[in-house]
Amino acid sequence: MGKNTDLAQILALVIIGMFIPFLGSIIITFGLDITNFDNWLKIGGTFGYFLLIFAIELIVVMLYYKITNKTASKKLEKFKSK
Repeated sequence: MGKNTDLAQILALVIIGMFIPFLGSIIITFGLDITNFDNWLKIGGTFGYFLLIFAIELIVVMLYYKITNKTASKKLEKFKSK
């Protein structure tokens, strides 16, 4: 269970680490006022879409890694059997 908690803590830290520069860049680029609640909803929604797209990208990378790992393992087994 400790391994999963560590992973969750690391992922939370990474998400927070990604949010801080994202927040700054959104505020600077669009000149949003952080005291307005509607602007926080816009920022939150935009960050949510960012995380969704980032998750899709990570899934594609993981699939690519697993597929190439399987093909490389098969080639290595063929090479070892010779």
